[in-house]
Amino acid sequence: MGEHVIYITEYDLKRLRDLIEVAKRATPRGNAYLDSLDAELSRGKVVAPTEIPPDVITLNSQVHLVDMDTQEDMVYTLVVPDQADIAQSKISILAPIGTAMLGYRVGDTFEWKVPDGTRRLQVKAILYQPEASGDYHL
Repeated sequence: MGEHVIYITEYDLKRLRDLIEVAKRATPRGNAYLDSLDAELSRGKVVAPTEIPPDVITLNSQVHLVDMDTQEDMVYTLVVPDQADIAQSKISILAPIGTAMLGYRVGDTFEWKVPDGTRRLQVKAILYQPEASGDYHL
């Protein structure tokens, strides 16, 4: 999506950098998605948890997305890997869709690469964002 600026909290940045390092050590090959996440983090605008806009996807946010091609609605919660559970619509930040959505705002469209091409998803709403609710250290 080019030079679109994403937002990330200082807390999420530290936690995600730690997760990336652990994942790279556990699986030293095939880490392009981790490099992609690291690049997103490097270009993001880092802010204090109290200063994150309420319409930004952060860790533990529950979001309403719409597939721009099929108009399919989906609701996901963005979580750390050990909390991921697709049956409960909890998506790992280290999954490609999780990496893709982090830091985007309501109204933004982001791309998610899938085996048969690219899906374009639009952020329709943030149903829950921890920082907006005063939860700064989930």
